Amino acid sequence: MPRLSVLRILSAFSFALMGMTGSLPASAEVPFQKELDALRQSLLKYKDVYAAVRDGYFSTVGCVHYDGMKMDGHVEYAKGGMGIHFVNIARIGPNPDPMRPSILMYEPKNGKLELIGVEWIVPLSSVKKRPQLFGQDFLGPMEGHEPLIAKDFTHYDLHAWLFKENPSGMFAHTHPEVTCEGYEYSLHEHPTKLVPEQ
Repeated sequence: MPRLSVLRILSAFSFALMGMTGSLPASAEVPFQKELDALRQSLLKYKDVYAAVRDGYFSTVGCVHYDGMKMDGHVEYAKGGMGIHFVNIARIGPNPDPMRPSILMYEPKNGKLELIGVEWIVPLSSVKKRPQLFGQDFLGPMEGHEPLIAKDFTHYDLHAWLFKENPSGMFAHTHPEVTCEGYEYSLHEHPTKLVPEQ
């Protein structure tokens, strides 16, 4: 799989960040449909993963999925996946731009990577209140997602499933139909620990 091989090499230069958010009822998504459609249109070029790499998004390699385990004091992730995260460190900060997500998410399929969604990351240390986009509160704050991100990188995050419709909602925690099956670097994650807000 030459495409994945190139991405593994590039991952040596990347930082791994990921996370999940609560879902928003379908009726509440309607007021933001125009904005979400504009965002989706602006990101179409990233269906070509090499275009994403050229623009500074680098692979974290691991394909993340959860089994639905619940733990007190941790984020509750429904059974499902998030895929492989491609992180653009330059787009991580206190003021998330709705048109410039920090992370692109891809699902490995038949030796290729399919764009399925995006994510915004906001470091806890950079803000005094919980961020919000599209009327949706970011999830967190939480610890970093080991082993892909250091435990002490506390942060908020928000996902949007723009390219693979999610039956659980546009901003759901996980996608029940995203799979890492057959991918060499499948990563079964445990729930991430929540931390106090500043």
